[in-house]
Amino acid sequence: MRQYRFAPPTGATTIVLVRHGESAPEHPDRPFPLRDGHGDPPLAPDGEEQARRVGERLASEHRAGLTIDAVYVTTLQRTHQTAAPLIELLARDGGVDVEPNVLADLREVFLGEWEQQFRAKVASGDPVAAAMFAEERWDVIPGAERGEDFAARLRAGVEAIHAAHPDSRVVAVVHGGVIGQLLAMATGSTPFAFVGADNASISELVVQADGRWRIRRFNDIAHLV
Repeated sequence: MRQYRFAPPTGATTIVLVRHGESAPEHPDRPFPLRDGHGDPPLAPDGEEQARRVGERLASEHRAGLTIDAVYVTTLQRTHQTAAPLIELLARDGGVDVEPNVLADLREVFLGEWEQQFRAKVASGDPVAAAMFAEERWDVIPGAERGEDFAARLRAGVEAIHAAHPDSRVVAVVHGGVIGQLLAMATGSTPFAFVGADNASISELVVQADGRWRIRRFNDIAHLV
């Protein structure tokens, strides 16, 4: 008997998790706009190029038989902009009329008082940032989302995708903190074990009908090098 290649079990949903492209730089005198309290920067020029490349990679996989049945984005504009090249290619090359589905539950972790200054706080060596990484808790930041609440809404988002797309493969363009939390949940690892996925990277989560989650890829950036 030959060894076999992995195939998702009956009823499973493969969720291809794409981190959005690089977003605009943080400036103390030009704070990001807010959407529902969350920082909502657009893509930087480099992020637009990353979006093009990941779109071409996933469209190529689609043409090779790894069919994309739906595309999901969050409420934040950087995910819409990252998904746009892929959606255009799916419509042009595959004859697929894909409109992105907006799923608010998969938006980035809420960073409280640091929503518009997170990068500066980390870069400056702020002791609260050091404690956040040491304790692996976002809610060390004043007003930030509790880990339990973040995990619960992400689980609700994943379960909504699975319920809508059994025996399917979908792309979800999301955020670095989201990918980190989902893969930690899938593996039972420490909370920040998978934090740090690169912009426009691809990770892959298989959600089975029996409730188990399996990781198939993490931080695939072959299309960016």
